[in-house]
Amino acid sequence: MDRKPPAGLNKGAFARRMLQIGQALAVLGAIGWLIWAGIAQLEYRWQWYRVEPFFYRVVDGELIWGPLVRGLILTLKIAGLAGALAILIGFLTALARMSGSIAGRAIATTYLEAIRNTPLLVQLFLVYFVLAPIIGIDRFWAGVLCLAFFEGSFAAEIIRGGIRGVDRGQVEAARAVGLTRVDSYRYIIVPQALPLILPPLTGLMISTIKHSAIVSVIALAELSTQALNLISNTFMAFEIWFITAAIYLSLTVTLSFAVTLFEWRLNKPRR
Repeated sequence: MDRKPPAGLNKGAFARRMLQIGQALAVLGAIGWLIWAGIAQLEYRWQWYRVEPFFYRVVDGELIWGPLVRGLILTLKIAGLAGALAILIGFLTALARMSGSIAGRAIATTYLEAIRNTPLLVQLFLVYFVLAPIIGIDRFWAGVLCLAFFEGSFAAEIIRGGIRGVDRGQVEAARAVGLTRVDSYRYIIVPQALPLILPPLTGLMISTIKHSAIVSVIALAELSTQALNLISNTFMAFEIWFITAAIYLSLTVTLSFAVTLFEWRLNKPRR
């Protein structure tokens, strides 16, 4: 009888991972040095001592959040709502594409082709200037819905691919034991498709966070808009853009780490 080797530290894999981390840090360090050297040629006068009020101020013992924090909160709201709606839209679209309904497949295919083959900026203008006045929504929900439908078109293919990746025998077994279609998806298909779906969905959520900056064109005061306003008021372009980039990087890295940890816990019983 075959036995699995005892779980332990794979020294070769650990060494490779550390080498990869070292290479990444070296590349990032080289890029950072090049940027710094380029800025040094401009003889730019750094003003880091002025950035604290951009985050918070204390006035008469009361904490007042600065524009960057307010923009970050709005970015999280937009990205969170848009991401959740995108997954829901993607799941429904994937089911429609795999259904036996000709009308459902036609609607889903038309939606996917229309959204994926037109620029996001054009879609945002159409939603804000055309659809929003008709259905009576404000600019916040116009931005959220536009992002949700845009990212949902990519989520649909990710989810459909994950569901297709589940062994056909599992679906037939679920039907054989008398499970309904809903229960088959709930207990058999989705739990097995989740490990296949999570990595690309993580990239999708990161993309949603980054794409949320486009709502600045409809005057939503998210992080990028607040950064632009600060630059126009203070002329501290380098400091503010470096801080803004660091905030976006922190958000995306934290999300990636959280999903990786969740995926590891999800796969832990299988080890």
